[in-house]
Amino acid sequence: MSKYILEMNNISKEFTGVKALANVNFKVNTGEIHCLVGENGAGKSTLMKVLSGVYPSGTYAGDIVFEGKVQQFSKISDSVKTGIAIIYQELALFPDLTVYENIYAGNEVRKGMMVDWNQTIRQAKEMLHKVKLDVNPEVLVKDLGVGKQQLVEIAKALSKDVKLLILDEPTAALNEKESENLLELLRELKEQGITSIMISHKLKEVTAIADQLTVLRDGRTICTLDAANGEISESVIIKNMVGREIDDIYPKRMTKSFGTNILEIQNWTAYDPQLGRDVVKDVNLHIKKGEIVGIAGLMGSGRTELAQSIFGNPKAYKLRGDLLMEGTKQTFSHPRDAIKAGIAYVTEDRKGDGLFLIQDIKQNIAVANLNEISENGIINHNEEVKISNHYKQSLNIKAPSVEQIVGNLSGGNQQKVSLGKWLFVNPSLLILDEPTRGIDVGAKYEIYTIMNKLISEGMSIIMISSELSEVLGMSDRVYVMAEGQIKGELSIEDADQEIIMKLATQ
Repeated sequence: MSKYILEMNNISKEFTGVKALANVNFKVNTGEIHCLVGENGAGKSTLMKVLSGVYPSGTYAGDIVFEGKVQQFSKISDSVKTGIAIIYQELALFPDLTVYENIYAGNEVRKGMMVDWNQTIRQAKEMLHKVKLDVNPEVLVKDLGVGKQQLVEIAKALSKDVKLLILDEPTAALNEKESENLLELLRELKEQGITSIMISHKLKEVTAIADQLTVLRDGRTICTLDAANGEISESVIIKNMVGREIDDIYPKRMTKSFGTNILEIQNWTAYDPQLGRDVVKDVNLHIKKGEIVGIAGLMGSGRTELAQSIFGNPKAYKLRGDLLMEGTKQTFSHPRDAIKAGIAYVTEDRKGDGLFLIQDIKQNIAVANLNEISENGIINHNEEVKISNHYKQSLNIKAPSVEQIVGNLSGGNQQKVSLGKWLFVNPSLLILDEPTRGIDVGAKYEIYTIMNKLISEGMSIIMISSELSEVLGMSDRVYVMAEGQIKGELSIEDADQEIIMKLATQ
């Protein structure tokens, strides 16, 4: 019997004349954790959709061999019956159903013609124990945090006697502790004989967990590296992903010159009426002209709530305290007021809040500042094309034209469109909330380079990030938040990961 649980041989897939996969070969050993990496648009998710039956047999060329047998999956349920389960970054759970109902949705435990709910709950408890999730199976999924929902998805997969578990960016929305717990769970599942494929952009996690690692680039297999032979390192992965060496993932600024305060907030508190509590508590901070200030902290620490309270308060928090722009006290009752004052906010959820995915690049870039290209309420479409082409070029947005639908772009290029949209309002202060979440190392480098260019032109940036290396690599100063409060302010010379984590967990 072959040592491979999976062989994908010469897989090719096209979309309207664009070759997404070109003769990809991908082999996974039984009982290993195999990581699949590559830049956005490299073909990783497409390859996994071929494997899972999202793209059925006949829509691609090549062979899928699972446990020594050639497979022809015509739908997702065919791959599930074979023992393959895939968990996407956007979780496929029913928020208004209980944990046990979600675990056995479509795979109900029956007693004759009826669903045996008592047995379902008992078995759900066993599945939750397997994934080390200590929650009542009768709780609603919507009442769980993202990390726990992720474990419910894995429990759901295990309930179907999974042999090959595929996880697409499983830690993208998790904090550091939740990510560590998930990786440890994958190791334990490996001991139980379950093979895993993990797609991830987080190279630190990849190097820590992968037995083998395959790199895709431009829809082609570049290499497979073996941890047992010492072949897996961040520098080797990056070189193969982007086709060149990136000596320093955080590009250095040639000069640093800081001016007077562009923003200052004093005794700033935001009360959330829906939660019935303060989400930001007595915060004092300042940002100087030409400065990148990082805001670190665990998920739920109040970082995003702070950003939204500054940016015109779209969540309708009850605010107390003072906000000054260039020394002048300001009151913003709507994001448009913040925009007029020179503040722009790139949201952490570019797909949900930041972009119109069904519209094209030019429409997305123009939408934040339509008055600039309109007269008497009529949009000048020539100007719209001209402006969007300017940002397409200056931000290196990779697309055939500005008519390209944004939902069809890679994550990195979507993020650049989101940046272009807010740069079009010509802000003096740019708030970036998780600016590189879910994008590959090459696209990250481009985003960092853009940030440095903006700073050199006199802009100021607040960067909220869960990646401590990113905070340390790009910031001039760091504020650390926990429970809605500023727990510490650090110069970059005095900051390190240990100090930041100590403050973030106070």
